[in-house]
Amino acid sequence: MRLPDYHFLAAPLWLVTSLHLLTLTLHFFAMNILFGGAAITLWSSARSRWDGTQAVHFSRLFPAATAATVTLGVAPLLFLQLVYPGQVYAAAIVSGWFWLLVPAAVIAAYYALYRASFEGQRTGRASHLMLAVALGGLVYVSLVYSSVFSMAEQPALVRSLYAKNQSGWAWNPALGAYALRWLHMLLGALTVGGFFVGMLGQDHPKVFATGKAAFVGGMAVAAAVGAAYLISLMPYLEAFMRSPAITVLVAAILLSLAALHFYVRRHFWVSGLALFLSVFGMVYVRHVVRLLRLGKDFAPASWRIAPQWSPFLLFLACFLLMLAALAWMLWLFFRAKEEAGPAA
Repeated sequence: MRLPDYHFLAAPLWLVTSLHLLTLTLHFFAMNILFGGAAITLWSSARSRWDGTQAVHFSRLFPAATAATVTLGVAPLLFLQLVYPGQVYAAAIVSGWFWLLVPAAVIAAYYALYRASFEGQRTGRASHLMLAVALGGLVYVSLVYSSVFSMAEQPALVRSLYAKNQSGWAWNPALGAYALRWLHMLLGALTVGGFFVGMLGQDHPKVFATGKAAFVGGMAVAAAVGAAYLISLMPYLEAFMRSPAITVLVAAILLSLAALHFYVRRHFWVSGLALFLSVFGMVYVRHVVRLLRLGKDFAPASWRIAPQWSPFLLFLACFLLMLAALAWMLWLFFRAKEEAGPAA
């Protein structure tokens, strides 16, 4: 009996890559709002920089942000598995138990955010413990993903670790390959979280000031960490400089500065669009770095293309409907906020 051949891509590589980058940017933007917003809310509430009403108001938004983050994270993970199935699967097997604990950490964080929301409505104060538990779960997920996806770019390391330890408890020891990238991601989350907090709290001077401080401070420190990460890529730096990624990186930096400019001037929708495009640019740069690190071990262009358009058309239809529904819900949310006035 001849087994089916699954070694092909069901759509052209450019289309799969474009959809992966777009959906991953949407996931990162939602995740940044969730993590950055929760971290800023916890810090501001614990230091009594806000009144209890504002902290409770933000706490009520985080369960919905979690749902959006998880939902938007499914598609990019599937597209990644479509192009790099062997690399990601092997790395996940080596750290299998850490990987399997990710759903548990997400559920714990989701529960903690709901608990914080309910307690805030009941007591009029944000639950610092529940917000801290949720942030701990999110940090764990980000660390595991950074570790596993970085390891997937190093097939020799995966083979070495699996040969020594097949328990599923092996952690990626090449900390230098992903520590700065992970830290840059967390700082980016504080930047986007600062934008989110400032935009929603624009009518409250203390809230807006906190969001502005997180936006500016997060961006400044993220820039320094990003520069350090770029220097750590020294073996690939020459090839990186010859690729379109360097142009995209410069454009992303300029867009982030433009986002800050429009944010200070309170043009929030223009600022948000510039910030989203900046995140998209960073996602593209990270994609190029992955290709450079894999080098001769694997080239996505080697895939055989055998188009199967019906699944992709179904995905595109559902994806566009999802974006329309998300835009409609955001419109309803901000319209209700405008009607409620500054005291909302």
